[in-house]
Amino acid sequence: MPLLNVALVPAPDQVVVRLTGDADLSTVPLLADALAQAASLGTRGLVVDVAAARFWDSSALRTLATISGELGRAGRGCRIVGAGPATRRLIRAADLTDVLELDGPITELPKPDPAGPQPRPAHRPPSLRPDPPRRPTRDAMSLHRWS
Repeated sequence: MPLLNVALVPAPDQVVVRLTGDADLSTVPLLADALAQAASLGTRGLVVDVAAARFWDSSALRTLATISGELGRAGRGCRIVGAGPATRRLIRAADLTDVLELDGPITELPKPDPAGPQPRPAHRPPSLRPDPPRRPTRDAMSLHRWS
């Protein structure tokens, strides 16, 4: 089984290229051939679905950036969909944020601060509120200590 599987799904106005597996230096020739084949179909847009890509390296992203730049110069577009947080971080680290068009922001949204304000629980009638924890009595503490 190859490390990368590529499926081309042509439509009248765009071609979707679905990637499954690992996109790295060893699979760049397959990736480049598939992207070139998709671009040669002459549609206005190319959509690269990377949701099922488990791994990317910079050589595979550079291949994608190359075809994206070529399409852009020809007045055509290339959009990446399904990029997870790791792929977005790699795009940012490879300084390709101006070259690759993603289906959402490349930067990740900040994670909520665990020490920050928490949502208030809904009001419960007194009969449904849990009892407050009880502090051990002196006798219980001394029994526990000497057990």
